[in-house]
Amino acid sequence: MELHMELRITAFPQQGSIPRAFTADGADVSPALAWREAPEKTRAFALILEDPDAPAGPWTHWTLYNLPLDATSLAENQPKVPTLTNGSRQGKNTWGRLGYNGPAPPPGRSHRYFFRLYALAQPLELEAGATRQQVDAALKGNVLAVAEWVGVYGR
Repeated sequence: MELHMELRITAFPQQGSIPRAFTADGADVSPALAWREAPEKTRAFALILEDPDAPAGPWTHWTLYNLPLDATSLAENQPKVPTLTNGSRQGKNTWGRLGYNGPAPPPGRSHRYFFRLYALAQPLELEAGATRQQVDAALKGNVLAVAEWVGVYGR
């Protein structure tokens, strides 16, 4: 698996503090993302946002899959609907909701939030509303490259 693909979020620096607007304490909108240098054999993309520091174990804040091959970015504030206008499908997060739900850690130490973009050899054969477990199973053997951007947020 290659790691040359690059993911960028302009709203905060790599390993930096996530602005309140992108959290449950603010407007709770998804940040704008951009990527480049996907492997030549890429046929689709998937995105997972996860908090590995959650007290109950890893917490999924967003699953988005089957982003089209020609996509190189996502605008801020993606709607919380099953299928986006570009054909991408949204899965359920740990709350059981579709779409992005931003950081909402308990008071105390800051948590890390990993935005991972996967370049896929084939689109995932999943309907909108898939669970994280279904997405993970569909990713097995299908990932050509992964790019990552990490933000931090605490209360």
